Amino acid sequence: MAEILIGTSGYSYPDWVGSFYPEGSRSEEFLSLYAQSFETVELNFSFYRMPQGAQLALMHQEAPKLRFSLKAHQSLTHTIDPSTYKSSASTFAQAVEPLAAEGVLLAVLLQFPPSFAYTVDHRYYLDSLINILSHLPLAVEFRSPSWFNKQTLDGLKKRRVSFVSVDLPQIAGTPPLLDVRTADLGYVRLHGRNKEAWWGSSDNKRYDYLYSTGELDSIARRITALAEDAKRIAVYFNNHHRGQAVKNAQVLKTLL
Repeated sequence: MAEILIGTSGYSYPDWVGSFYPEGSRSEEFLSLYAQSFETVELNFSFYRMPQGAQLALMHQEAPKLRFSLKAHQSLTHTIDPSTYKSSASTFAQAVEPLAAEGVLLAVLLQFPPSFAYTVDHRYYLDSLINILSHLPLAVEFRSPSWFNKQTLDGLKKRRVSFVSVDLPQIAGTPPLLDVRTADLGYVRLHGRNKEAWWGSSDNKRYDYLYSTGELDSIARRITALAEDAKRIAVYFNNHHRGQAVKNAQVLKTLL
């Protein structure tokens, strides 16, 4: 059975003070406090601004036992410039090197938007990006259902890149639930099932969802099945609004 690591997508949320972080906690204390309850975290800030090696090295010092996944910068997944993405990828890879050198980098997450469909150009781009970052553990999350095919899975297996299992509302335009291992690391992201707010809403409304115990029990069975032929499973709750990710992560840890 694989090692199963459970955490949340992001940790620096002021609205967690009181419900998770003790009253009066300062933002600079959040990471060390978080690490007292969880073994892994998925960093989101690296999507919005390019991370720096010194910054990530300091985070490791603050929580030396914590293992990190990082969302790739938006210039690599959402605002792709054919003339600059290679240098951006190299900059990003250099920044995460301190975590990789210390053995606490679980994965770099390449999370593509629904507009990134299964086309020839996008396939060539993804292949090129994976080649640039091939020395790092990689995981790919597709929001376009067009990628959910045998060719995609075979390509990821060949390159030893993790296919991200997503849990989100099953409505028109969203990908299906699919749990499959394409690398030693299984990667699961739980976004909530807020159907009414998924399209055309702010992130706070979209991810404002609390999984029920019954839903978490079903998710636990999915993760257990995925863990049968993987070395490690990373599970992240992204329903961060009002600390719901923490509550669900703690329950899932108990169920597993």
